[in-house]
Amino acid sequence: MITQHQRESATPAAGRVARLRGLSRARKIIYSCMAVTVLAAVSVLVSLAGPAGSQAQHQPPQARSFSLAEVGHPGATVSLASYAGRPVIVNFFASWCSPCQRETPLLARFYESQHGRVIVLGVDSNDEAAAALRFLRKAGVRYAVGFDPFPASTTTSYGVYALPQTFFLNARHRIVLHVLGPVTMKDLIHGVALMDSGHPLANQDRG
Repeated sequence: MITQHQRESATPAAGRVARLRGLSRARKIIYSCMAVTVLAAVSVLVSLAGPAGSQAQHQPPQARSFSLAEVGHPGATVSLASYAGRPVIVNFFASWCSPCQRETPLLARFYESQHGRVIVLGVDSNDEAAAALRFLRKAGVRYAVGFDPFPASTTTSYGVYALPQTFFLNARHRIVLHVLGPVTMKDLIHGVALMDSGHPLANQDRG
């Protein structure tokens, strides 16, 4: 049997327990509200950053700019920056490269067939100027060709260590197609379509 004294002594303790429980519930409510607020903020940040991050992830790589002496034209240069705002095909080759000897005449014929609608720039890599000039004349090349002698810094800046290789750049000079090995007419037609649309495609190895 609980005496009056026990009831009186128990009442403050019970009150304290009730108050503590009330504070505990209040803290839980506050923490829950804070958690919801933080999650909402994070959600907004993710929604804002998500599309930009996704867009950056799928953005084609930027082509490195270059400026090289032009083969057969003393004092002239071949500069990628000169074609800012225009799609460009950049072909890395050399006169001593067997696949290039088959590819270059095809590329020259394609360029002529486009009547200036498609820009082609050649980069003669790790070669001799006289041999390069003879090769270009024999192949009927009329597009501009830059001379990149040993150690071929422009060529290696593109990650090119085997020839030939061709890069298709859109109007912002981002690489939308990279063909390893000699290009075919199908590659050229498809690459030009990608240059105009700006959509990237995986590398193609023609061996």
